[in-house]
Amino acid sequence: MIKWLAAIIGFSIRGFFGAVLGFFVGSALDNLFQGNRGGAQTIFQDLTRQQVTPADFELNLLSLCSIVIKADGQVSQRELDYVRQYFVATYGKERANSIFRTFNEVIKKREISAQRICQYLNQRTRYEVRLQLLHFLFGIAQADGQVSQAEINKLNELAGFFRIGSRDFSSIKAMFFKDADQAYKILEIQKSASNDEVKKAYRQMAKKYHPDRVVTENEAIKKGAEEKFKEVQKAYETIQKERGIN
Repeated sequence: MIKWLAAIIGFSIRGFFGAVLGFFVGSALDNLFQGNRGGAQTIFQDLTRQQVTPADFELNLLSLCSIVIKADGQVSQRELDYVRQYFVATYGKERANSIFRTFNEVIKKREISAQRICQYLNQRTRYEVRLQLLHFLFGIAQADGQVSQAEINKLNELAGFFRIGSRDFSSIKAMFFKDADQAYKILEIQKSASNDEVKKAYRQMAKKYHPDRVVTENEAIKKGAEEKFKEVQKAYETIQKERGIN
């Protein structure tokens, strides 16, 4: 059926040759939909699964924010303000308010599944983008001055859903917890590492967290990538001064 319709459309546009081309294209589509209909749907889902609209991204991100804010059983005004400031700075006050209204009207009335949201984003974002999302969620948890154990547990769970490795999780976590070994944890190495190993680790981390690898239209995520890249550079500079590495 499709092949004849395509042939007619092709003829109206390009005459005889258009009809021939339309016939062959339509035949291919007919074959695609013959037999297992579910298989054809899977093919089209695979073709479109990398697409994520800005609205979808914003609402899913806001859902993850609410999960982190509620992780310790209490809603901190500082954490709420952190999220609001983020959205206002990223999208402007009018757009941010619209996002929050949609969230309140639609998302909050439904049960939020962290696993489902992460799976949705996994199919549509690169690993580097998910690292920046986790970094942002850590920022929310720290907005009230401390990251509770319940929040760490929830962030670790989200990292698992995002398929983020334990070393990357520890590296991001170290950016929010200052201690004697913080710089080494950020570079994912032991304090006993040699100078050559330190340099190699820095090159690897700088490459992993370089803003150019974060392919996204979201300006705030891009900005977060730049800040995270600076944290890696700062960690390396700390070790350089400590060891006198040139």
